[in-house]
Amino acid sequence: MSNSSSIRHLLLLALADTRQLQLLNFCLFLGISLAALLANGLIISAVACGHHLHAPMFFFLLNLALTNLGSICTTVPKAMHNSLWDTRSISYSACAAQVFFFLFFMSAEYFLLTIMCYNRYVSICRPLHYETLLGSRACAHMAAAAWASAFLNALLHTANTFSLPLCQGSALGQFFCEIPQILKLSCSHSYLRELGLIAVSSCLVFGCFVFTVFSYVQIFRAVLRIPSEQGRHKAFSTCLPHLAVVSLFLSTGIFAYLKPSSISSPSLDLSLSVLYSVVPPALNPLIYSLRNQELKAAVWTLMTGWFQKH
Repeated sequence: MSNSSSIRHLLLLALADTRQLQLLNFCLFLGISLAALLANGLIISAVACGHHLHAPMFFFLLNLALTNLGSICTTVPKAMHNSLWDTRSISYSACAAQVFFFLFFMSAEYFLLTIMCYNRYVSICRPLHYETLLGSRACAHMAAAAWASAFLNALLHTANTFSLPLCQGSALGQFFCEIPQILKLSCSHSYLRELGLIAVSSCLVFGCFVFTVFSYVQIFRAVLRIPSEQGRHKAFSTCLPHLAVVSLFLSTGIFAYLKPSSISSPSLDLSLSVLYSVVPPALNPLIYSLRNQELKAAVWTLMTGWFQKH
């Protein structure tokens, strides 16, 4: 019987059984990751360089793009490496790093989405207090709190999880390292401590969810009271992209972790894990830029300026 001190490598779930499918998965992951890197990089550059975009909404959008880049760079490169070289191995320390950074960026994204919901609530329901409640210093403090909370959350979970002895083998049922799969390898009753941390984090996640729902109820009530159709359309156009991103983030993650065991299967679990960990970083920039004319114009100006220089 082995334990974590003797385990130097863990085995990730293979994305495919045949060489052709492995190469196909490599190409798909390469395309998605390049799209995510390009789209999020353009948003970061446009917001950083466009002085007219130095507003709270775009500041938080820049932070969200950073979390998207971080999360996809945490999971996809190793999966691409394994598919290309037909291997499943990941070192114990690399697995710990992957757990930490994935949890860090996903937590930061969720906290930032909650803050962006607050931004929408204040701008629509309390517009006269917008400058007071969401000044540059307040926005910086909220963003720093989101990143710091995500760092602490990831650090606690990672340190606690990798302090547990592992004696149930070394094969993970996922194409990247995540806490539920590692807990399945533990033979210690100390895993109850990690379950307690997960319960506390779940309460925090639920609190943010309740805040988001309450805020959008107030937002929609305020929007429906706007007399002009043009005003209602403008208000909805700023809220719908955020609501779409939040819905994609929550629905895929919740269904992946809380789906009934009766419908669970390796292929479904793998598809869901790709859906909530790989696809959103590539889709989020598209969702936000589709209905935001200022952002589209800034990105277009950035791209045309780059092509003219080269």
